[in-house]
Amino acid sequence: MGTRRLSKEQFLRFYREMIRIREFENEAIELAKMNLTRAAIHTYNGEEAIAAGVCAHLTEEDFITSTHRGHGHCIAKGADLKRMFAELMARSTGYCKGKGGSMHIADMEIGMLGANGIVGGGIPIAVGAAFGTKYKGGKNVTVCFFGDGAANEGTFHESVNFASVMKLPIIFVCENNQWAISTSVKKSCNIECISDRAAGYGIEGITVDGNDIEEVYEKFGQAAEKVRKGGGPILMEMKTYRMAGHYFGDNENYRSREEVNAWKERCPIRHVKEILIREFGVSEEELAAAEREERTAVLAASEAAKADPEPEAEDLRNDLYNDTFADIEWKPFVK
Repeated sequence: MGTRRLSKEQFLRFYREMIRIREFENEAIELAKMNLTRAAIHTYNGEEAIAAGVCAHLTEEDFITSTHRGHGHCIAKGADLKRMFAELMARSTGYCKGKGGSMHIADMEIGMLGANGIVGGGIPIAVGAAFGTKYKGGKNVTVCFFGDGAANEGTFHESVNFASVMKLPIIFVCENNQWAISTSVKKSCNIECISDRAAGYGIEGITVDGNDIEEVYEKFGQAAEKVRKGGGPILMEMKTYRMAGHYFGDNENYRSREEVNAWKERCPIRHVKEILIREFGVSEEELAAAEREERTAVLAASEAAKADPEPEAEDLRNDLYNDTFADIEWKPFVK
C-alpha cells in the first residue's frame, strides 16, 4: 500500500467512474440490439482509465475534443447521462436535439467541444480552441483525444506542427487501442511508439500505459502542469485496447480471440478492483454495491430518455447555418 500514489478514496472514485462508463456502453449496446439507437455505436469498453484519469485534472473551463468513440470522454468530463441517451435514441431532448447521434455529442457548458465522426476531424478544432485561449491570455488547457488511426491523417501532422510553432496550451492524447477499424497499428506505423513523432515537431512526447489509472492520472497531471505554465504542446500516447469491435455488429474477423482475451486480462477496471481488495482491504460486497448503484443510475437515465419525444418533421428547418431551405414544404416520409 505504501507504494501507491493514489489514496483509497481516489481509487474508489475512479472505480465508480469507470464502472459508470462501462455500464453506459453496455446499455448502449442493449439499445442498439433493440434498434432504438439511430446511428452506429462505437463503445469505449477497455479504455475507461484514460478518460477518467485525464479528465480528473480538468475543469469546466478546460476544453476537450473527442472522437467517434466518445461516450467515455463525455461522461468523464461531466456530461448528463440522460441527455446522452436521448441523443443516441434521436430524442429531441438530446444534446444535439436528436440530430447528431452517438458520434456528435457536444456540451459547451462543460468544455466538451464535440465528438466527431470524421477520423482526425477533432484535432484542428482542438488546436483552434487552444489558439483562442492563448490569444485571449487564458490559463485553461485543451485536450485533444484521437486514435492511432488518426495519427496517420494529415490533420494530425498539420495541427501538431501549428501547435508547436505557436506554443499552444494543448495536450494531444492518442488513445492507441491497436486497431484502426480493422488495420493493426503494427501495419500502419513503422515506429514502436506514436509519441516518438513528437521529436519531429520539437515538442515533448510521452508514452503511458493507458490501462493503468494511476500512471495515466500521474503522467497527465505532470503534463497539464507544464502546459498551463506556458511550456507549449505535449503529445501523449496512451497504449490501450478496445475490448469490443470497432462498432456494435462488427464481426471482428481481423483479430484473434487469443489477442482479445489477453488484453481483457489487463482490463483497467479489473486492475483497480484488484488493488482496492488486495491493498486497501475493500470488500467484494462494497464494490458490488457501488457497481449496482452506478448500473441503477445508468438504467434510470436510459429509461427516462426512452420516454422523451422524437423531433418533429418541421424541426428539420431549425438549427441551420442558413435559411436556404426555410421555405421548402417538408413532408414526413411514409412508406
